[in-house]
Amino acid sequence: MIVTNAEKADLPRILELQYAAYRSEAELYKNDRIEPLTQTLADLAAEFERKTILKAVLDGEIVGSVRAEAEDGTCRIGKLFVRPDLQGQGIGKKLMEEIEWRFSACKRFELFTGSRSERNLAMYGKLGYRPFRTVRVNERFGMVYLEKRTEGGEGTRWASRSEAR
Repeated sequence: MIVTNAEKADLPRILELQYAAYRSEAELYKNDRIEPLTQTLADLAAEFERKTILKAVLDGEIVGSVRAEAEDGTCRIGKLFVRPDLQGQGIGKKLMEEIEWRFSACKRFELFTGSRSERNLAMYGKLGYRPFRTVRVNERFGMVYLEKRTEGGEGTRWASRSEAR
């Protein structure tokens, strides 16, 4: 498996995978109107212009993705997902490691997930992320914001580790 920059031509497949991957979140929260399921291709194309979007490729097929952007020393990570039948096999971890590597100049990484998303919370915890804020969305659930602080300062890298070898 390789993790590399997504290309504009990848966006329809990434959006299709996003819809498939976030189905389980929609079921968990009994809400099929969550933002990852309502995002349009035009919305994703606009994100592509301002964020780093990575893709995980296995046997020539995109199987996962993550997005990030940095501001004021903080890298904000979003929409990490893996094809449902491949979840739990380390692909999400590899995507996160690559984002952290590319944004190594940041001193802080931040992301959020739903309060009931136990698998997500467990994975982020194993990667060193700690909750710093919870926002109650409604009586059924909240959003948990997590952060990871680092030394930073090595400079942002644009080639992936696998491309640099």
